[in-house]
Amino acid sequence: MNVFRLAGDMTHLLSIIVLLLKIRTMKSCAGISLKTQELYAVVFLTRYLDLFTRYYSFYNTIMKLVFIGTSICIVWYMRFHKVVKQTYNKDQDTFRHYFLIPPCFVLALFVHRTFTVMEVLWTFSLYLEAVAILPQLIMLQQTKNIDNLTGNYVFLLGAYRLLYLMNWIYRFFIETHKVRWIPWLSGLVQTALYADFFYYYIKSWKNHEKLKLPA
Repeated sequence: MNVFRLAGDMTHLLSIIVLLLKIRTMKSCAGISLKTQELYAVVFLTRYLDLFTRYYSFYNTIMKLVFIGTSICIVWYMRFHKVVKQTYNKDQDTFRHYFLIPPCFVLALFVHRTFTVMEVLWTFSLYLEAVAILPQLIMLQQTKNIDNLTGNYVFLLGAYRLLYLMNWIYRFFIETHKVRWIPWLSGLVQTALYADFFYYYIKSWKNHEKLKLPA
């Protein structure tokens, strides 16, 4: 494991902690897209099916369980918790996220490394993760007041993807026998989607202003 992947994992974990902190302490999910969280749950459930077939390391197993468990937990809070679900901004979370799943799956059927069930599902999870943030970004554009925890959560998610992209670039030069173009390109697409958000986040932080995205 290289430093970029470790930093990416820790940043991803921190983003989840920030989101759960918001939900648990404030009893609020305002500004958070349930549709993005549901897509992430699908991503982790399809990506980490190898938990039942292959053991890599204790760290790898724990991180997979954490990402699956927390993604399901967040969706449960937003859908079923009697207090938290009342703060969900359904009218602003308008992106039809289910339209993203079929094309990602079809693409995985045709563009993959090997045609096996596990590999196709792993590839599908990469394609879906690349666009899973779209409902959240669109929701933020419709939100007039973006609180700090929500802004920090999305920023950390973007930073995680940027670090993972650097991980794959590093492996391209150092571990050429392990190059995988699909995760590299997937990370590039997702990092590009965050570019506009990064600009306004850094600008608001620098000017000590509330984060606001252009409509």
